[in-house]
Amino acid sequence: MISVGEKLPKANLVQMGPDGPESISISDKTNGRTVAMFAVPGAYTPTCSSAHVPSFIRTKDQFTAKGVDEIICISVNDPFVMAAWGAETGATEAGITMLADAECNLTEAIGMRFDAAPAGLVARSLRYAMLVEDGVVKILQMEQGPGVCDLTAGEGLLDAMA
Repeated sequence: MISVGEKLPKANLVQMGPDGPESISISDKTNGRTVAMFAVPGAYTPTCSSAHVPSFIRTKDQFTAKGVDEIICISVNDPFVMAAWGAETGATEAGITMLADAECNLTEAIGMRFDAAPAGLVARSLRYAMLVEDGVVKILQMEQGPGVCDLTAGEGLLDAMA
C-alpha cells in the first residue's frame, strides 16, 4: 500500500470530455501541483453520495485557500457513471474533478483495491483521502470500517493539513 512520502505511480484514468471519454494521466494532474484526492468504493453508493462527495463540495473553498489546485474524486467505475454522478451530486458544478479508474489500474498500483462480493462490489477502491504535492503523497487518511467517512471527509483532510 502506498505511504506518505512515496510518489504516485504512473496510471491513466478516464474523464468525460466534450467528445466522450478522455484518458487522463494522474502524473499530469499532480506534477508541479498540490492536489487533494479522495476515492470512494462506488458512485451512487450510500455513504459516498450522502457524506463523502458532499464533504468536499462543502469544503472546496477552504482547500483553495490552503493552496490546493484541484480536488479529484476517483472511483472504480466507468466515466459515464462518474460524469452522471458528478452532475447529480453537484460535484462537477462545484469544480471537483470526477475521474474513473475504469480498469482499476491506479487503485491496484497503490494497494487500495478491495472486493466485497456479497455487496456486489468487486474490484473497488478502499475509501481514502490524500494530499499530493508534486506527485508525492504528503497526507494519507484511511477509514477503518465500511460506511464510515470521518478521516477521509473534506473536513478530515483539512484537519490533517493544519
